[in-house]
Amino acid sequence: MGYAEDKRLHDTIDLIGLRAQATTVGFIQMAIELHRAGVLNEEALDRIKCAIKQQILLTAPKSVPLERFRENLTRRLDRLFAGEEELGEARADVLRPDAPSTAAP
Repeated sequence: MGYAEDKRLHDTIDLIGLRAQATTVGFIQMAIELHRAGVLNEEALDRIKCAIKQQILLTAPKSVPLERFRENLTRRLDRLFAGEEELGEARADVLRPDAPSTAAP
């Protein structure tokens, strides 16, 4: 695409409100559907999850032991890609089970 087409696509995406979270939800849902349809095998899904995990681990909070963060992240990604967990905002109590809950009562 040229600049004009790129800019038009950018503006359209911005206009409808697509942001990182919306893109992530769409990507995960697409991976789930492709896996269910047999287009993506388990190994491909694992490579996708690994790539995501590696990027997230680069910004892991210093207040959480890295191994604990990695285990919780792996578990959460596995559940997301299996369609077993709702896609949405991660709370501190999800990634750090010892943290006080921020969920509404």
